[in-house]
Amino acid sequence: MLERAQKTLKKGVRFSGVGVHSGKVAEIFLLPAEENTGVVFQRRNPESGEYVDIPARLDCVSNTGRSTSLQREGVSVVTIEHLLAALRACEIDNVFIRSSEEEIPIGDGSSESFVRIIQQAGVCSQGSSVFPRKLSRPVFYQSGDIFLAAFPSDEFKISYTLHYPHCRMIGTQYRSLVITEEVFKKEIAPCRTFALYNELCFLMEKGLIRGGSLENAVIFKDDGIICKGKLRFTDEPVRHKMLDLIGDLSLVGQPFLAHVVAVGSGHSSNIALAKELVSVLQ
Repeated sequence: MLERAQKTLKKGVRFSGVGVHSGKVAEIFLLPAEENTGVVFQRRNPESGEYVDIPARLDCVSNTGRSTSLQREGVSVVTIEHLLAALRACEIDNVFIRSSEEEIPIGDGSSESFVRIIQQAGVCSQGSSVFPRKLSRPVFYQSGDIFLAAFPSDEFKISYTLHYPHCRMIGTQYRSLVITEEVFKKEIAPCRTFALYNELCFLMEKGLIRGGSLENAVIFKDDGIICKGKLRFTDEPVRHKMLDLIGDLSLVGQPFLAHVVAVGSGHSSNIALAKELVSVLQ
C-alpha cells in the first residue's frame, strides 16, 4: 500500500545562519502545522507587518537563477531548495517555516543542518492520509545539452549525470539512487554546494555570494579543490545536484513516485520538469 499517515513536527525548532547570496544573518522557525496544510513559508510584509503565507508550490516560483525563489503578495523567500529537500526526504507533509529574512540560511551548504533540526523537533503522524502519486506516462524536458525525464516507477529514484569537461577536477560524474529517508541522510544530505574558481569574480560582480565562504561551499580549480576538510564523497558535486533536484521537485506539492533521469540540470530545468510532472500524476 502506498498510503501513509501525513506527518508534521512534534514541536517548533529554530535555526539561524547566513544567507549565501545576501550575506544577511537570518533566523528561521519550523513550526508544526495541521494536516492538509502543506509546506508553507511565512514572512512579514514590511508595509502591513502581517505574516504572508507563501506555499511551497510551483505557482509561487518567481526565480530560478542561482537558487530557487518563491513569491506571493510581493514577499519572497530565496534559496529554499536545501531545506525543501530535507523536508521531502523526511516525509514532512505539513509545516510552517517562518523566516526573519528573505534568504534561508545556507548552513554548511548542504542539507545536514536541516535534517538535524527536523530530528531535534521530532516527527509525528497525523490523522489524515497521503497517497504518493504515480505517473500515467513518461515526461521529459530538454534545452540544449540539458535533459530531464521522469518515468513511471514504484519508487522514487534519481539517476543524474554531471558533465564538466572544462574542469578536470569534476569531469563526468554519475550517481543513481533510490531516495529513501535513510539513503538521503547518508548519501545526499551531507553534500555541499560548489562553484568553479573562475566563476567567483562574475558572481561577486553580480552582487551574489556575499555570504559565501569555505564554511559553506566547495571551490573547484583545474589543478585542485579548495574546501574545509576533505570532500565528503569523491563525487560530491553530482550528489549535491541530486539534492537540489529533490528540493525543486518537491514544489509539485505532493509526494510522487518516479524514476527521474537528469543530465546537467539546474534549478530552471528542474522546475520545468516539475511542471510537466503535474499533468501526468494520477
